[in-house]
Amino acid sequence: MRKLISLIRRAPKRTSAVLAIVAAVLVVPATLFAWGPSRPTYTIENPADHITFNSITNNPNIGDERNFVGIRETGTTNQWSDNMTVQAGKSYTVRMYVHNNAASNLNLVAHDVTAKFNLPTTTGKSIRVDGFIDSSNSAQPEIYDDATFTNAQDFNLAYVSGSLKYENNFFGAAGIALPESIFTSTGAKLGYDKLDGNIPGCFQYAGYVTFTVQPQFAPTSQFTMSKMVSKHGDNKWVKSYAAQPGEIVDYLIQYKNVGTAQEDNVTFRDTLPTGMTYVAGSTVFGNSTTPSGVKATDDIANGTGINVGSYAPGANAWSIFSAQTPTNDQLAACGVNTLVNTAKVTTGGGSIQDTANVTVDKTCQPNECLPGIPVGDARCTPTPPTTPTTPTTPTQLPHTGIGSDVATFLGLGSLIASIGYYVASRRATLGL
Repeated sequence: MRKLISLIRRAPKRTSAVLAIVAAVLVVPATLFAWGPSRPTYTIENPADHITFNSITNNPNIGDERNFVGIRETGTTNQWSDNMTVQAGKSYTVRMYVHNNAASNLNLVAHDVTAKFNLPTTTGKSIRVDGFIDSSNSAQPEIYDDATFTNAQDFNLAYVSGSLKYENNFFGAAGIALPESIFTSTGAKLGYDKLDGNIPGCFQYAGYVTFTVQPQFAPTSQFTMSKMVSKHGDNKWVKSYAAQPGEIVDYLIQYKNVGTAQEDNVTFRDTLPTGMTYVAGSTVFGNSTTPSGVKATDDIANGTGINVGSYAPGANAWSIFSAQTPTNDQLAACGVNTLVNTAKVTTGGGSIQDTANVTVDKTCQPNECLPGIPVGDARCTPTPPTTPTTPTTPTQLPHTGIGSDVATFLGLGSLIASIGYYVASRRATLGL
């Protein structure tokens, strides 16, 4: 199977497409995509008696040499790994170990030693890098191993120009630059003291091929927004503000591009709650170009919205407008009324909503009942109707006798005396 994969990579494009279709229908165990081919193994105590590469299983530096391709984050001393989850903004070093396992006392020199890498240019969530070592006089003309980069998002790998080099005891840690033909079927010749393809047997002549890649992620559209409110002109922005009936308040909508793609036609819309009245001509919006704000249309609150333009990653914009709360008579309920205002920001990447509240306290007269106030509310208890008084029957009949006659006589005498006095005075006045 590995030979088929190698054939696909090296074949002309049209032939490669046909072979790829054939390979796609084959069911292959995952282990066949690791190192290979199968070959006799050796130890540092008992090296090979012939030319073979990377077949020692107890190398004190890398362990099993058959696993000779690894990855680690550039600039770290982390362990080399067969699998690496990449992150945006970081770079990673790919390493290939090269060792002719022939015993040193045999003086066996490998010829035409060539390193090759398959570094895919495709985009995906998993990208495997394959490494190959060829030699014309080795027991295995070609050996291979791979390592895999992964991420939950699609990405591709970009080679960092100038990072490709070969290190060994002769060239030192600085290494010697290798040609980028290593990423083609031609490969790049290796060597010990010069890049002539000749590598003697023994640890002394082993080396490392390394190069650096950076993951590149597809641009993403992502943004944040928020809605807040303030007393008119105060610029003290909060999520909830207690206003007076008929008071004017200011609303703020904020937006920021936190993705990696430019966002175009960023639109602000606002939905005022019932009873709130938009103040005509009050809308302004601003950004880094117009930090003090510029006048906008009144469309922010009529369903159309205002288009505030295009924004690169990291850029932001804002908008402020005013609205008036209902008067006391316009408020629906006695006591606290909560008016919820909803703002929406829309871009090519979708839309996000947020809210801010204004609370207004309606003052009601005692025993004032309005529609919607539940019966029994302390602010709305009707005055009980006045009940007519029913005359009561005396429990005892009036007394009769001399006592009543005397009172009657005295009362009549007083009345007669008063009338006499009034008549006398009247005559004197008239001169009779």
